[in-house]
Amino acid sequence: MGYNVTQKLIKDHLVKGEMTPGAEIGLKIDQTLTQDATGTMVMLELEAMGIDRAKTEASAQYVDHNLIQEDSKNPDDHLFLESAAKRFGLYFSRPGNGVSHPVHMQRLAKPGQTLLGSDSHTCANGCMGMLAMGAGGIDVAMAIAGEPFYVKMPKIWGVKVTGEFPEWVSAKDAILEMLRRHGVKGGVNHIFEYYGPGIKNLSAMDRHVIANMGAELGATATVFPSDEETKKYMKLQGREDEWKELIADNDASYDRHDEIDLSSLEPMIAKPSSPGNVVPVKEIEGENIYQSYIGSSANPGYRDFAVASKIVEGRHIASGLSFDLNPTSRQMLIDLSEQGHIANFLQAGARLHQAGCNGCIGMGQAPASGRNSLRTTPRNFPGRSGTKEDSVFLCSPETAAVSALTGKITDPRNAGFDFPKVEELEQPTIDTDLLDAPLPKEEAEKVELVKGPNIASIPKMDELPEEMELPVLLKVGDDISTDEILAGGARVLPYRSNLPEISKFTFEIVDDTYYDRAMEQKEKGGHVIIGGTNYGQGSSREHAALAPRYMGLRVAIVKDFARIHWQNLVNFGILPLTFSNDKDYEKVEQGDTLVFKELRKNIKRDGGFEVELKGKNETIQLEHALSPRQLEMMEKGGLINWLKDRLDA
Repeated sequence: MGYNVTQKLIKDHLVKGEMTPGAEIGLKIDQTLTQDATGTMVMLELEAMGIDRAKTEASAQYVDHNLIQEDSKNPDDHLFLESAAKRFGLYFSRPGNGVSHPVHMQRLAKPGQTLLGSDSHTCANGCMGMLAMGAGGIDVAMAIAGEPFYVKMPKIWGVKVTGEFPEWVSAKDAILEMLRRHGVKGGVNHIFEYYGPGIKNLSAMDRHVIANMGAELGATATVFPSDEETKKYMKLQGREDEWKELIADNDASYDRHDEIDLSSLEPMIAKPSSPGNVVPVKEIEGENIYQSYIGSSANPGYRDFAVASKIVEGRHIASGLSFDLNPTSRQMLIDLSEQGHIANFLQAGARLHQAGCNGCIGMGQAPASGRNSLRTTPRNFPGRSGTKEDSVFLCSPETAAVSALTGKITDPRNAGFDFPKVEELEQPTIDTDLLDAPLPKEEAEKVELVKGPNIASIPKMDELPEEMELPVLLKVGDDISTDEILAGGARVLPYRSNLPEISKFTFEIVDDTYYDRAMEQKEKGGHVIIGGTNYGQGSSREHAALAPRYMGLRVAIVKDFARIHWQNLVNFGILPLTFSNDKDYEKVEQGDTLVFKELRKNIKRDGGFEVELKGKNETIQLEHALSPRQLEMMEKGGLINWLKDRLDA
């Protein structure tokens, strides 16, 4: 039996465990990616571990999220990250160079390698024949230190691609169709691998769009082969010598199967407030919009901007509409300028923003209250845009551009003019200065870390107690995202290196009394949170685990977890438990007290254990998915304590 591409990648990097679905495996990591909203904590963790230099082949620190400099917090942290990149031997991308995922694809992505990033959309680089995965910051810090990355061996979901896109339809519609079919948790514990005769009709950047939003499916990763399209892309970037072919064997098999015919697709749109709430654009055509937004890591390619430029060329956007243009890299901005596309946008009434994540993470460009925002971004979770009660729709550049002209959600096939054909550039700009190269070791050792006043060390985490009586301070429903646990945006993210301050925003979208109640309970032993299915979907930000832990969260009990958040909870010593019987979710109410007895003994038993609902004469049966290694970490209070004990030994 032959291997598929994913199995080849895992087999070549497997250092611990066996390739049996559900079993814990350890993988050698070749490359890492950190961005500024998560990287500050990673650099502090490297310092705490005493790491002298990155052990990976290539590690890069990007500044793409926290670009608004309304005070000194963000620029201070930019200086800290630059000094840390020099000190630890990392590549560094300064503010304005662009979004990490497409820049990494341009300059560092290499077929056949593994990439681990402290950003959930790291999976975008699966477009290059890589095994690219998002993870919590401390997992990335461990990888930089040369440690394996541990993950449950996923099942491989093969998606056969046939046909080619019709006019007015593009890669964003393909991934939205996958989300329509499978929802935001359909891909949990799976890697999607795309193959088949239609693959040749997907450019490297088309593949980036599809792989990027594999995160929204809940997938561990998305993998494409490295083929002639990959080679063509790398040649255009001046890196053809780093290309190698990586394709599935003829007799390769998959655990699950799906098929997508590109020629049968139509324009799709995700309605508020979930990437999985997808319908054809024609079903909601005519709804008024306040904002149309083009850019982000989910549509970062030249073609995505150029086709929108040609749509609005010689025309003007609707009255009262904000048409926001977010170039994804400095290199892209140069090409768009030289080809006249920036002029087309500006003459049509667009607002040009700097290259970066910007409004995608709520860093500016927040929509007006009570108005609809149409975006090519990957997520529309509640409040993510920066407006608390937002109404964000996700769509393709074609739909966004045509709708900007009409002021209403419009099926682009009804534009009233011919579809503009756009050819990829034969000689795109190659900007080798997008990344500052790592310093030589002897120079790096002399670099001092530049720490501004907003950086606070991570507090010590205590070990897991044997006995606990904990109140349920919060009970939430299904699909709670990390944006709802701890929001992004211009108000919150500047405190990403200051845990006491950023904690004040925890769960504010869900319950603005949570912080005060949690801090009051903290000295009494902590508390429990109850949740539904897919708890912690979305961003990889470890602050969504670290802040609640700082506030006394000891146990999270849910129907099931999103992968990265589950791992982050484990890393910081929060016990992640699931109901053995989902109906027990109804038994537990906010305000109840749970009694945990002989906890260290019980979590090592097979088959789960019972917890008492104090004063109710009721029990609930709970279980977990922790490996023996993770149980040891949990007892010690988290990964930092576990690692310190190992280093001391």
